[in-house]
Amino acid sequence: MAKTVFVGMSGGVDSSVAAALLKEQGFNVVGVHLKCWNIDGCAAQDAEDARRAAETFQTPFYVFDFEQEYRDRVVQYMVDGYKKGITPNPDVACNQEIKFGLFYKRAMELGADFVATGHYVKRVGDKLYAAKDKDKDQSYFLWTLKKNQIKHCLFPLGDLIKKTEVRRLAKKYKLPNAEKKDSQGICFLGQVSLPEFLGEFIPNRKGAIVNVAGEQVGEHQGAYYYTIGQRRGLGVGGSPVPLYVSDKDVKKNTITVAPEGDEALLRKEILLGDMSFTGAKPSGKLLVRIRYRQPLFKARMIGKRVVFDKPEKFVAPGQSAVLYDGKGKMFGGGIIISAS
Repeated sequence: MAKTVFVGMSGGVDSSVAAALLKEQGFNVVGVHLKCWNIDGCAAQDAEDARRAAETFQTPFYVFDFEQEYRDRVVQYMVDGYKKGITPNPDVACNQEIKFGLFYKRAMELGADFVATGHYVKRVGDKLYAAKDKDKDQSYFLWTLKKNQIKHCLFPLGDLIKKTEVRRLAKKYKLPNAEKKDSQGICFLGQVSLPEFLGEFIPNRKGAIVNVAGEQVGEHQGAYYYTIGQRRGLGVGGSPVPLYVSDKDVKKNTITVAPEGDEALLRKEILLGDMSFTGAKPSGKLLVRIRYRQPLFKARMIGKRVVFDKPEKFVAPGQSAVLYDGKGKMFGGGIIISAS
């Protein structure tokens, strides 16, 4: 008897191709669109795109309404993080709470053998590996998955070499969204900027932008809105070189900036919290990634600390640090509590 897989179909080309591939491989595919909270109204079109894609290869299609749960568990998580002065990652929270939380649980209750998504990640047994396409690898966002979840997950795109192959397959399957553009930035914001969105929850509060010597070089609308390593939107004119946020203090409401190459932008180690691993917690030498699409770099894990072999720039508390071995196997990760 064919195994049943519930495929999360966002309306984009990746998840649509993932569903079509599984159908071609002989699985009993059930397409599911997850209705989540969205601020600019594009969610209705995404649901329609997903339905039309499922219709193309004649698979059942349903919508699971997680709008309120998404707002409570993902949107509020992000807002609370910025209020604390950190840089939270809503994509990690969405995967943990919604896609591999509520969706996974409901699919299993309804008799699914597997759930699947269009993530670019490779699964081997109960372990996850970086995808073949290093530019699209999304294992960084999936470090919270547990072993018992992973063995019931399928990621058909993880073995494909490039995104161009996914586009080619979309045309082969005659999917109506074959040319649909990839989403950018935080999915639920759409065309709304992050500062504009956060301004609905956190009042503007003017403060000083200072250089590493403590001299004021500009003014900002609220330290909450900025992240370590940010360059754009600082409004600091007259500098002969690009400036980046090297530090922020939400209590004093100050932003510190430094030029490219300045030691103030570098950190040597991080402290992790909320850690999750698919096996025993790793120790000793490993590879780590502290932001999406960043090349892996060498480090050592000592307890809850990750000590870098070489100083790294733009380390933002609140973001995830994800740990791997030399073959791309993901151990798990944690939230960056502090950096020094």
